[in-house]
Amino acid sequence: MNQTSVQWRSPSNIALVKYWGKRAIQLPTNPSVSFTLSNAYTETRVDLQKRGDQRIRFLFHGKEEPSFLPKLEQFIARAEKRLPWLEEYSLDISSSNSFPHSSGIASSASGMSALAMCLASIDAKRQEGLLDLMLASQLARLGSGSACRSVFGGFTLWGQSSGLFDSADEYAVPVPDVHPDFMDLQDTILFVDKGKKAVSSTAGHGLMEGHPYAASRFKQADANTLRILDILSTGDFMALAELMEQEALALHAMMMTSSPHFLLFRPGTIAIIQRIMELRNEGAPLSFTLDAGANVHMIYPGRFQEEAMDIVQRELLESCQDRGYLCDHVGQGPEEMALAPC
Repeated sequence: MNQTSVQWRSPSNIALVKYWGKRAIQLPTNPSVSFTLSNAYTETRVDLQKRGDQRIRFLFHGKEEPSFLPKLEQFIARAEKRLPWLEEYSLDISSSNSFPHSSGIASSASGMSALAMCLASIDAKRQEGLLDLMLASQLARLGSGSACRSVFGGFTLWGQSSGLFDSADEYAVPVPDVHPDFMDLQDTILFVDKGKKAVSSTAGHGLMEGHPYAASRFKQADANTLRILDILSTGDFMALAELMEQEALALHAMMMTSSPHFLLFRPGTIAIIQRIMELRNEGAPLSFTLDAGANVHMIYPGRFQEEAMDIVQRELLESCQDRGYLCDHVGQGPEEMALAPC
């Protein structure tokens, strides 16, 4: 194989039980549970050819982005230990997102999972075998921890947990027992701040080392993982809402009490989550979660979509930058795309 090309679309995911803190090479200090999205995705094309002078060339939305190269070079160096044939090739990588980059919507999850799917599919073609999703999840983790969860559709667990016998720190696994109602969960992402977040997730994870509340947080996440696996099997949305929000606020509490500490909430973030909590107290099946950023994921059952979108339009968009939002839902995972023109 002197050269080959492949293109994949891979979605982001939203964690319900949060991963915060890591050890060794992208191994989690606590398990996490997420669901894979559909409309918030990265499309990545990889053109592989026999190695030349320039090892990696990267285009993002059609423009060269040298700032991404160090992370990509680190990822490829790690991936070569599992795919030794990579050492013989140069890579032209071209990516684009359907959502704002680095705004707290896990762009690294979609981006690195899309790249991992490209490499894993090339490896399968080399061996004339089937695509190995476990390999893809392991590869994705080497670039971004949360990316390993985006390799699968539906709900996913990453990290060793007594709740699933095949769970592991090295890769994610699908959650097998999910109530049908939860497979229709909707996620309206409210863009409070489309800009790049003030602190990278990598830096935030590092601040868990020596954090005064780290041990308690890891214990909480372990317990919440077991709780959410049970909730997912029952279809109890209100129980899911309570746990999901507790986890989101615990994540940001860790940021606010680290050293140095940082605050990613914006006034619009607080206004939206307070209103969602008020509406749920009035009986509306609404909840929220956040990643490491200011933007709010409003989560609700598919049956409530019309009412939820009316609430978004009437009450919540005034807290969003440029009234921006993205409607999403539980997705089916990555898909291989027809090759786009070079």
